[in-house]
Amino acid sequence: MRILIVRNNSNSKAVDASLLLATYLATQGADYTLVDSSDLSCRGDHEGLNEALANGVEMAVVLGGDGTILRTARQIGTSGVPILGINFGRLGFLANTSDEGVVAVVAAALAGDVVAEQRTNLRIDVVCEGERDRWGDDVGTLDDADEGEGPGGAPFASGFPCGSDARTFFALNELAVTRGAHGRIIDFGLSISGARIAGMRGDGLVVATATGSTAYALSAGGPLVSPGFAGLVAVPLAPHTLHSRAIVTASNDVVEMDLSHNADTREATLFVDGELLEFERPVRRVYVRRGDAPTVLLRYQREGFYEHAARVFF
Repeated sequence: MRILIVRNNSNSKAVDASLLLATYLATQGADYTLVDSSDLSCRGDHEGLNEALANGVEMAVVLGGDGTILRTARQIGTSGVPILGINFGRLGFLANTSDEGVVAVVAAALAGDVVAEQRTNLRIDVVCEGERDRWGDDVGTLDDADEGEGPGGAPFASGFPCGSDARTFFALNELAVTRGAHGRIIDFGLSISGARIAGMRGDGLVVATATGSTAYALSAGGPLVSPGFAGLVAVPLAPHTLHSRAIVTASNDVVEMDLSHNADTREATLFVDGELLEFERPVRRVYVRRGDAPTVLLRYQREGFYEHAARVFF
């Protein structure tokens, strides 16, 4: 049994819990790799974690809040390694309570006394100025492209390799395209699976999974969506119109955002699960669809989604 432990090293309680958990796993004869969440960069270049995943990890135990779980999910990508989150943060929508202690929760998971939830994630393909758009330049559609490749033939990576030629990214919660440092609203076109919805001007757009519906999308006026839903939620950010609503898509739909007519002075900035994406050239188009394989979250004596939502939001 190989276990990956990811701890929020800025939280003293999570650090203490990680040491206790490491001692427990050692007594059970389980191998483990301990990683600090601050080391999980957007480049996905953490040697210890990558080595552990390459050798075969059977479960990832995350000691922290939802942000730490999102970072871990990005590193794991679509490998199918289940994530057992234990909450040492605030809301803890993705994590289990730590009230009974980490040993009790992990012991239950090792014994199979947990429920596995299949959570939809996002595959995000970005095309910058001067790059060939495999799906929008009369060369076919996203469905015609190779399932395992992004623009330019780049493989669908588990993290997002900032500064490289790869333009395909992973998110568990959401992609947010917002106005940049100039603070000026942006112009963009919104289409879904090739059907144009509208040309918009505003602060941008959030495309979220059901998991991410309780995050940025909710704050922008989007709906609460049950975690088992496999479609996407597209929510315009402060649109300069009286005729704008959030759109809930089918599971096989592709949300397309066209920024090709956005002026250079109205720069757009992209964030994936809160992490900034940086590109050398302006972003031209963005395609968002459901990832090829779900993220697996393990739930221990879970509170139901609606009960949790009622307690937190209402």
